[in-house]
Amino acid sequence: MAKNARPGYRCAECGHAEAKWVGRCPECQAWGTLEEVGVPRAALAKITAGAPGTPARPIAEVDVEAARARRTGVPELDRVLGGGLVPGAVVLLAGEPGVGKSTLLLEVAFRWAARDGAGGPSLYVTGEESAGQVRLRAERTGNVHEAMFLAAETDIAAVLGHVDAVKPGLLVIDSVQTLASAEVDGTHGGVTQVRAVTAALVALAKERGLPVVLVGHVTKDGSIAGPRVLEHLVDVVLHFEGDRHSTLRLVRGVKNRFGPADEVGCFELVDDGIVGVPDPSGLFLNRRDTGVPGTAITVAVEGKRPLLGEVQALVSNSSLGTPRRAVSGLDSARVAMALAVLERRGRVGLGDCDVFTATVGGMRIVEPAADLAVALAVASAARDFVLPPTLVVLGEVGLAGEVRRVGGVRTRLAEAARMGFTHAMVPPDAGRIPDGITAYVVSDLKQALALCLDTVL
Repeated sequence: MAKNARPGYRCAECGHAEAKWVGRCPECQAWGTLEEVGVPRAALAKITAGAPGTPARPIAEVDVEAARARRTGVPELDRVLGGGLVPGAVVLLAGEPGVGKSTLLLEVAFRWAARDGAGGPSLYVTGEESAGQVRLRAERTGNVHEAMFLAAETDIAAVLGHVDAVKPGLLVIDSVQTLASAEVDGTHGGVTQVRAVTAALVALAKERGLPVVLVGHVTKDGSIAGPRVLEHLVDVVLHFEGDRHSTLRLVRGVKNRFGPADEVGCFELVDDGIVGVPDPSGLFLNRRDTGVPGTAITVAVEGKRPLLGEVQALVSNSSLGTPRRAVSGLDSARVAMALAVLERRGRVGLGDCDVFTATVGGMRIVEPAADLAVALAVASAARDFVLPPTLVVLGEVGLAGEVRRVGGVRTRLAEAARMGFTHAMVPPDAGRIPDGITAYVVSDLKQALALCLDTVL
């Protein structure tokens, strides 16, 4: 430590400072993240002005053509990115093991290389597999091209050497936690190493205008492994989600400096790779000519994309002292609230019953707009009545039993009409109803239940 330094320790995750080292950060509760820091007194002196690298110009004179997004060749990914990859952008794609991150990025590297040299070659760097393993997967999925380069490295200096040799138009790193620098202390995947490697790759991307895609690991709770500064350094953060028992995969935008941060791309894993699903609404429905007790159709909005989903419920007498409540694909807290409101305000007895609720096709619905659909599906299963198969249900349910307005009703109903639905149960102030849809406005849960039992529907 330099002379006249002020010793201390700072958390690499949240930046909390401590006078002495502790094993666990008192602020964010992370273990082993406090690092010794020293601020030389000379650094606190007045900083003199230096010569700028480039002169400041009026914003209207700044050239934007070089910063235009370039399509990757995978439309669903371009949708989430906001049109494509921006030169110099650093994208972090995180997801659970085996969800298909490497398969998707191998497809992106192939599509980029196959564009007749328009974007330059692509360089795929793997630190988790050998080059032979990646080549076998590329042959199986049909992603082999002469302008696509492959390297197996775990040293960031060697990666920079490959970039100098290949001069790629796209760099893919699989994964950032496997890279390390010999000039930085710490183990592979550690906080210090991940931060140093990411900073080096970000500097490389900005200096050369090179789009870089990083694969990131996730922890048990689904958050991105490594220091939180990793997400701050990159320009785009994407989460790759999917159920192991389903072929459907979702790429969800979390952060995007160049476009919308709430878009969703849909993919399907097949035997020979991964393909985009431009119209995924039908994947989450079991279309029937006649209704079945315990089912309700709703329309969720993922980003700007409306998706029809089916909510199913099963209610049976419980032989246990404490009835079971099982939830799959829904927010368990909102389901518990809907059951309590249904029992108290709707007079549907559930106290001695097991209640199971789920979605179809691996879809996950967590927005409040599905509250009314969950409540009616459970009521339908408990009282053994059938909701019409042409009916969609929208609305948030409050604790007083009122049905509240939700956003994007017109967009949701337009998608329902496109999929062949003709009736909709909507909250008050729903706005203009699209052609082809007959809307039934309900102000509370009691009215919704009464309407379901009415033969008008």
